Amino acid sequence: MRILVTGGVRSGKSRHAEALLPADAAVTYVAPGRPADGTDPDWDARVAAHRERRPEGWRTVETAELPTALTGSPGPVLIDCLGTWLTARLDAGWLWERPSAEAFQAVSAELDELCGVLATVPVAVVVTNEVGLGVVPAHRSGMLFRDLLGTVNQRVAEVCDEVHLVVAGRVLRL
Repeated sequence: MRILVTGGVRSGKSRHAEALLPADAAVTYVAPGRPADGTDPDWDARVAAHRERRPEGWRTVETAELPTALTGSPGPVLIDCLGTWLTARLDAGWLWERPSAEAFQAVSAELDELCGVLATVPVAVVVTNEVGLGVVPAHRSGMLFRDLLGTVNQRVAEVCDEVHLVVAGRVLRL
């Protein structure tokens, strides 16, 4: 079972994703996108808040290298979230400054690898932001992020068995 959970910021999608997995399972919680220099207090606060509400037996892995994290997991996996993964990928390759086609090509190669590995994971819940409904700044980097994350979401949905849309804490199974 692989489920993609999508919704807007503060929609309840992370809590819903966590509730999909058994509290007593050896779940690997993957927090992708930690800044390369490790100096983002907002990132640290977000991961700490999620860690506090998760069951004690869940293991947290902070990495943007999702295929590696998925391959090494002994049980169910929760990835939260693809938006932070994409941001880290764009930052790592300085892709914000490059032409959109070049950014798409670079992310596409990593996305191919991610989807290939995700398709082999028996139990995975993947959280992402729904960019089709969200407010995205109308500048180049905002539009690049929106377009790329939309592509990421569509590709990951193809290897998932279900997609859940969370709006105001309510879940719609698509």
